[in-house]
Amino acid sequence: DEYQWRGPFYFIQGADPQFGLIKAWAVGDTENGDDEWGEEIKLAEQAVQAINKLNPKPKFFVLCGDLIHGMPGTQWRKAQEQDLKNVLKKTDQDIPLVFVSGNHDVGNTPTAETIDNYCKSWGDDYFSFWVGGVLFLVLNSQLYFDSSKCPELKQAQDVWLDEQLAAAEKQKCKHIIVFQHIPLFLRRPDEEHDYFNLEKSVRQEIMEKFLKAGITAVFSGHYHRNAGGFYRGLEMVVSSAIGCQLGEDPHGLRVVVVTDEKIVHRYYSLDELSSQGIETELLDMLAEQK
Repeated sequence: DEYQWRGPFYFIQGADPQFGLIKAWAVGDTENGDDEWGEEIKLAEQAVQAINKLNPKPKFFVLCGDLIHGMPGTQWRKAQEQDLKNVLKKTDQDIPLVFVSGNHDVGNTPTAETIDNYCKSWGDDYFSFWVGGVLFLVLNSQLYFDSSKCPELKQAQDVWLDEQLAAAEKQKCKHIIVFQHIPLFLRRPDEEHDYFNLEKSVRQEIMEKFLKAGITAVFSGHYHRNAGGFYRGLEMVVSSAIGCQLGEDPHGLRVVVVTDEKIVHRYYSLDELSSQGIETELLDMLAEQK
């Protein structure tokens, strides 16, 4: 059923609830300072409440990584995970949740064990799904960032991705949209590599592959600020955090409307989405004749 286009729809993208980072950042100890996350619990609850009130309902709610701050093997990780799950359980049962793995979820240099533990907690680290004629691909971007301790897992994801893109070509989907934690780039496709983007040669290879496959947009988090840009016809959308902000943006969520011809998105502060909901302009796009 979901292979067929049935008219415009929308979904909600969030990133980096990252339970524990606000305290760790405030005390200047990102290694061990994450022993409190009451503020993040409130923000995640506000996000869920805002989403539950939306009408019409979004097709799904995707969280683009760094679900919690505690790295694999650290002290508060299990408690942070449990508290986030307790909040997310309150999401309207008609709104599916989609989880993307971030560097704090699988480690900066993931291993087979850290990825396996993530999968046991949150589901597969890469997978695809269809909604109304649109193919969505969820990738483990940490395998592009540093797969030195699990090269076979990176290779497996690469093979799987090529198979997905080949199948998509035959299905004639409306759009292909990618979710990953680390952005390909923040503002320019040729910018220098740093902690917040992918290494230039890796990035170039992925961008070319995505462009050739007709992928229209990549949504990510990781930067804790809003950013983004274009590589020819491919849009890179970087959304700020539900949790700790590292720039001037408010805690928020992105509303993404998928129409026949384009993908339109807007970042809302949690307060704005809670009090006013989605603006008329986006709602009008959803109401267009199917």
